[in-house]
Amino acid sequence: MGFYPLLLELAGRPCFVVGGGPVGERKVEGLLAVGAVVTVVSPELTPGLSALAQAGRITVVPRAYREGDLEGAALVFTALGDPRATAAVADEARRRAIWLNAADDPAHCTFILPAVVRRGALTISVASGGATPALTRALREHLEGALGPEWATLAELAAEARRELRATGRAVDGETWRRALAADVRALVAERRLDDARRELRTRLAIPV
Repeated sequence: MGFYPLLLELAGRPCFVVGGGPVGERKVEGLLAVGAVVTVVSPELTPGLSALAQAGRITVVPRAYREGDLEGAALVFTALGDPRATAAVADEARRRAIWLNAADDPAHCTFILPAVVRRGALTISVASGGATPALTRALREHLEGALGPEWATLAELAAEARRELRATGRAVDGETWRRALAADVRALVAERRLDDARRELRTRLAIPV
C-alpha cells in the first residue's frame, strides 16, 4: 500500500509536536515556516525551542505527554525515541482522526514527510514510502545541485502570466505552456535577461506584450 502525495495548507492551524529534542526542533521549524500555530509537549527543550518559546512563537506544555493532550490538533508529530510513548500518542491520534507522523517509527505514521527541494514558490518532493531514506536523500541532493535559482524566477514569471490569462478568462493548453517554458526561455532567465524571458513567455502564450 502506497502513500498519496499532497501538500497541506497549515497557516493558522494548530499543530502539535510531542518531544522537545533536536528532531522535534526540526519539525517545529518546518511548521513555523509555513505559518502553523505550534504547541510542543515536552518536559525538556533544546536551546532553540526554549528561545522560540521565550519569543512567544510556540506554546509549550512543560511535561510528558498525557492522554487528551491532542485535543484540537490538526496535525501531530512525535519525536520521542520511546516506542511505548509513541504508541500512546498514536493511539489517541487515531481515535481522534488526527494525522500523525512518528519519527523513525513508520508503523505508527499516518503520513510521512518527503525530502523537499524549494526554489521560491516551486516545491519538489521526493519520497520512497519510508523504505529507503538514504536514496531519497541522495536524490534530493542531486536535485538541489541540478535546479538553480533561475527556477524560482521562472515560477514567478509563469505565475504572473497565468494571473493575466485568468483575468481575461483565457485558458491555455498544456502543450502551449510546455513551449512557453521551454529550455531557451529558461536559459534567458538563467542569464538574468528577465525582460527578454518575460517577453518571449508572453508572446508564446499570446499575451499582449
